[in-house]
Amino acid sequence: MKKIIVSAILLLLTMNTTKAQVYLDPQAPIEERVKDAISRMTTHEKIQVIHAQSKFTSAGVPRLGIRQLNMDDGPHGVREELEWNTWNPAKWTNDFIVAFPSLTCLAATWNRELSATYGNAVSEEFAFRGKDVMLGPGVNIQRTPLNGRAFEYMGEDPYLASEMVVPYIQSAQKNGVACCIKHFVLNDQETDRFAVNVNLSNRALHEIYLEPFRRAVVDAHVYTIMGSYNMWKGVHCCHNDELLNGILKRDWGFDGAVISDWGGTTDTWQAATGGLDIEMGSYTDGKLKESEFTYDDYYLARPFEKLIEEGKIPMEVLDEKVARVLRTIFRTAMNPDKAIGSQCSDAHYEACRTIGEEGIVLLKNVATSKKEHPLLPLDPTKYNKILVVGENATRSLTQGGGSSELKTLHDVSPLEALQALYGDKIDHAQGYTSGRAIYDQVDRIDPARQAALKTEALEKARNADLIIFIGGLNKNHRQDCENGDREGYALSFDQNELIGELAAIQQNMVVVMFGGNPYAMPWIDSVAALLHCWYLGSEAGNALVNILSGKVCPSGKLPVTFAKRYEHYPYVKYINESYPGVNKQVYYKEDIYVGYRGFEHDKVEPLFPFGFGLSYTTFKYGKPTVAGNTVSVDVTNTGEVEGKETIQFYIGFEKCPEDRPLKELKDFRKISLKPGETKKVSFTVGKEKLRYYSIASDKWETYDGPCKIYIGGSSANVQSIKL
Repeated sequence: MKKIIVSAILLLLTMNTTKAQVYLDPQAPIEERVKDAISRMTTHEKIQVIHAQSKFTSAGVPRLGIRQLNMDDGPHGVREELEWNTWNPAKWTNDFIVAFPSLTCLAATWNRELSATYGNAVSEEFAFRGKDVMLGPGVNIQRTPLNGRAFEYMGEDPYLASEMVVPYIQSAQKNGVACCIKHFVLNDQETDRFAVNVNLSNRALHEIYLEPFRRAVVDAHVYTIMGSYNMWKGVHCCHNDELLNGILKRDWGFDGAVISDWGGTTDTWQAATGGLDIEMGSYTDGKLKESEFTYDDYYLARPFEKLIEEGKIPMEVLDEKVARVLRTIFRTAMNPDKAIGSQCSDAHYEACRTIGEEGIVLLKNVATSKKEHPLLPLDPTKYNKILVVGENATRSLTQGGGSSELKTLHDVSPLEALQALYGDKIDHAQGYTSGRAIYDQVDRIDPARQAALKTEALEKARNADLIIFIGGLNKNHRQDCENGDREGYALSFDQNELIGELAAIQQNMVVVMFGGNPYAMPWIDSVAALLHCWYLGSEAGNALVNILSGKVCPSGKLPVTFAKRYEHYPYVKYINESYPGVNKQVYYKEDIYVGYRGFEHDKVEPLFPFGFGLSYTTFKYGKPTVAGNTVSVDVTNTGEVEGKETIQFYIGFEKCPEDRPLKELKDFRKISLKPGETKKVSFTVGKEKLRYYSIASDKWETYDGPCKIYIGGSSANVQSIKL
């Protein structure tokens, strides 16, 4: 017996001193770990890791100690826990989180450092919840103001979206949480999103729609990418060989995993050979015994395994997918340096509020009489009766919207924040109702209820000496919500009529709008001040009130163009073929002329141009100077308060042999200036700023002819200089 015990002890000592298996050694190079793990896996184990095992997980290899991947919706916060195999909430009590501002709001900050702050904070919450993959951020281009999901994206310009998404990804992935950038690619509308085939030129594809994704891969080294539902060249993007194996993996060198959008996989052979690595959400039944389909019936499950066993698809194809999945696991779930993270911390609420403050855009601010200063910031000593009107003053804008819906621990509404600051001076009238936030249908509204709310608001307005209207869009179906586009450019729920009637009663009126899209403003000449807030998250009220009160000087700039009329958007003149499509075919006939590029090309004046945003101070630009390939300009704060200004740098090709926009955003700097302070801002014109995708050669070319530089505070307020 003693000999047996001694032998056992010696065996244990030997095992403890033996070097760990390569795939379990966190210090070993990842590629060695991947290669070694694949060599130990059975064919069935390989198949198991490339498709879902629950609503938001894909399997690991328990026999080998390889962990599963835990995914969850983002990118504005971690979605609440769902049951393992249904879309029902799990009803946990520890999954309350911070809702961060929408990505349109982040883009409106034009602040790269804040983007890194955002990525760090939101990924800490993902890490704390045990998540390995954050399904986001999104960088689809906002070509239409009707896109129900545009609030999740970063505007109309590929350069701005690229510059804002790169630090977000880099910061998030430092914490061991993979970003899954989405939706790759051309998922630019929710109408017919599962079946529409997008037709466009290679020039528009590469210059406009692919560019933010390319930068996410090449510059940020994003770990995962989500394929989109729609089709390109007649093939679904979730398993499109030319897109995934060609452009993404071969041309850009992407070494991570392609994850399907939930239900985006439609065919086993295409999924196997077309570049998809992890299939998620193809069926909603899961592995319940009474189900007709189980997770093992997914396209990349038993059907794919059968093709491998029959030799119809070589093992190398499966191994390549498995390598990408293992690489992701070792970077996240089995990363020894993965952050522990935190949830609902003071730092996260501060980040939320700061991003919201810098993303709010002041669009109009005038005096109501010649003797007065502009209406904002508010002077509380001038107003004794402040009426707050509008449903969005109290409505939760973190709920609804589809997969981005969030379960928050604590939200501050605009009305709560205004009451906390101004106390009994504040009165409230809802003014209108929009119904419940339903994912796939519009809630019916009682006309009598709507009329009564309007009457109440108008009656209270007669006794007010200041009105703050807080409305706009919300997360209802056919508003800013997944799985449906807006039905028109006008605001819903009779808001335009209500605003007009309120303005006729009281000229001291501030309009505060929430939403991820532009909208018509027939009342714009009747109101003194207008703020656009996007969606501000959990600290919405505090961020808004800090701007209204002047505690924070507004510095947001529009990442999208606001048109005077819907018909002015560049694609609209091509009628239904260009949006929403005909017979499941949509044609991007405006080509590269998206957003401000198209407005300038068509010589149409917008209501508010791309890059526009006012401040409580004023800035003076000096004359730009050129030294070699560097362009500099002095910017001075000529006002009375400290403020931030975003200096925008555009380039126009004067004699390009191919048709080009008047100018395109190529750089920007956001600086803070004290009253009277001047700073010199410089931009370098390198080859990367002179690239364009040539129609003639069907590849990227570098322009080497004369160009014109434009510098200013918006796309429509610039000085030019030849280079």
